[in-house]
Amino acid sequence: MASNEGFLTDEQREVLKLACQNADNLTSPPKSLSSSPKSPSGLRPEHFVRVPGAGKASTGGAGGRHVKRSHSGKYGRAKKDGAGGKGTWGKLLDTEGDIHIDRNDPNYDSGEQEPYKLVEATLSDPLDDYKKAVASIVEEYFSTGDVEVAASDLRELGASQYHPYFIKRLISMAMDRHDKEKEMASVLLSSLYADVITPAQIRDGFVILLESTDDLAVDILDAVDVLALFVARAVVDEILPPAFLPRAKKTIPEASKGFQVLLTAEKSYLSAPHHAELVERRWGGSTRTTVEEVKKKIANLLREYVESGYAVEACRSIRELGVTFFHHEVVKRALVLAMEMQTAEPLISKLLKEASEEGLISPSQMTKGFARLAESLDDLALDIPSAKPLFHSILSKATSEGWLDASFSNTSGEDGQPRAEDAKLKRYKEEVVTVIHEYFNSDDIPELIRSLVDLGLPEYNPIFLKRLITLAMDRKNREKEMASVLLSALHIEIFSTEDIVDGFVMLLESAEDTALDILDASNELALFLARAVIDDVLAPLNLEEIGGQLPPNCSGTETVKMARSLITARHAGERLLRCWGGGTGWAVEDAKDKIMKLLEEYESSGGVGEACQCIRDLGMPFFNHEVVKKALIMAMEKKNDKMLDLLQECFNEGLITINQMTKGFTRIKEGLDDLALDIPNAEEKYAFYVEYAQKKGWLQASF
Repeated sequence: MASNEGFLTDEQREVLKLACQNADNLTSPPKSLSSSPKSPSGLRPEHFVRVPGAGKASTGGAGGRHVKRSHSGKYGRAKKDGAGGKGTWGKLLDTEGDIHIDRNDPNYDSGEQEPYKLVEATLSDPLDDYKKAVASIVEEYFSTGDVEVAASDLRELGASQYHPYFIKRLISMAMDRHDKEKEMASVLLSSLYADVITPAQIRDGFVILLESTDDLAVDILDAVDVLALFVARAVVDEILPPAFLPRAKKTIPEASKGFQVLLTAEKSYLSAPHHAELVERRWGGSTRTTVEEVKKKIANLLREYVESGYAVEACRSIRELGVTFFHHEVVKRALVLAMEMQTAEPLISKLLKEASEEGLISPSQMTKGFARLAESLDDLALDIPSAKPLFHSILSKATSEGWLDASFSNTSGEDGQPRAEDAKLKRYKEEVVTVIHEYFNSDDIPELIRSLVDLGLPEYNPIFLKRLITLAMDRKNREKEMASVLLSALHIEIFSTEDIVDGFVMLLESAEDTALDILDASNELALFLARAVIDDVLAPLNLEEIGGQLPPNCSGTETVKMARSLITARHAGERLLRCWGGGTGWAVEDAKDKIMKLLEEYESSGGVGEACQCIRDLGMPFFNHEVVKKALIMAMEKKNDKMLDLLQECFNEGLITINQMTKGFTRIKEGLDDLALDIPNAEEKYAFYVEYAQKKGWLQASF
């Protein structure tokens, strides 16, 4: 034939063979799913293959394309890439292009015609699933407040190994909400403790929280304080042991906010007096009962016990009250009931003994209950004549059977009263209460001082101080201010620094008892201490002395620390002088200015009577030593002994006492070195004034 059109060269046949092999690799199923041997995959109809055109190559380097004719006789040329036009076979095999499937085709079969796709499946993290689930549980609990449902959902969730993360999620969600949710979170933790969540998981959950405090603080500004309160609440609710704090401090970095949480919980919450009740009330817990309600419940359970005699049931009721810090009230009311109903005394003794042996009522709470009753025996005896012998009988039985510390009886007399409460001391206390009440009514300091001198019992001065401040704390700010002013006057006139120190020690030792009646007792005692330092009644070093006489971790020690912080604050002097809204208290600088002005006016006018009246009008007899000091300095500077006449008149009228005179001269003596820098002959002048004052009898003999 003249033309080779339609026939393949050897080279083209080789290309065709390779194309068929490639098509087999792409379209044949895996060997395990191979088709029947009757239809080998290697056989393909020839017209399924895209073949380069035979004959001469085009100038572009590609083979020429075949010209095909249709059976209809019409001329047609194949489309690009052999897809064909009308009357052609079309593109049946394309190893390079995409496969286009028409899902609307009646013959469409997804199982045969859809290409297989590998879908990457994400493996689920069990911890992430757990966190999502507990977030829903917590949200639902905050909405419904149903503890039982929350506990049931947590049990059904399983994955108990992740419960520490439930602690974290619950508290972190509550921290960013209102006090209601914070209280609900604490109640739920207490309910789940040991039943659904183990103590170790509670501990681990709080450790995780402490470690993430820095992150929490980014979104919650007061995160440290709120989390510290959660930790303190957990300790109060006895789901965390007190030892958790020192142990956690060893694992948490000191520079972290988690460490600050532990310090805040320990110092601001758990060391405060009567801290348990205050911590439980911090979020206004609607689930908690008031003190009066607790007292009513205690009275009811004791009456029910006396009627039934079931000690086990009574112990269970005491435990369910959940007020371990208030068990001394159980003891006291039980003893009173035993005295009112003498037939019930064996039952009451049995109950208290069992409660002690089970550890339900601690030894300290038992002792405190007996001590509170001993203090009120006199009042109780008015209604129950045999109260004292009955109390002594129960006391002897309690110590002999070992459910009351034997040391308590060693401090008590035969009638149950402490031996130190002798007749003289008892009479003194009664009289000073009357004196203090009169002072609060009259504001007459000289009269009160005369009354104390007439009593002639200076050894009881610390007891007077304790009674004065205790009575003032239970009154308004006016009486508190009057108590501070009186304390300054007493220190100058008849009280020594040792008396003041001993009195404050007695106050701080009984701070927990005082807090039962005065909830803010710790803060007020700190203010009285700080005010005493500002008024020069105590030196800052005396606070160290007072703190050293108190037990290491008692509430009184924390009060002393609070007083120190008040003193070191900016503008502490002026703030503390006005801490009670003082109608009688002035700022120190104001008083000094007034004293300087009245002395200058006296120097210019010479009116001794007018100057004395101005000093009297100051109303600060405890500060008259400043008058003496400034008068002497002015006399030295201006070489004018006229000031001595004023001091003589003040002394004659009793306006400036011998104690105030002595203190004024003492303050000059202490500052002589500084005075000598401005007044060259200061020492000589001072020696002359001392000699003059001694001749006139202004100074104490000891000076």
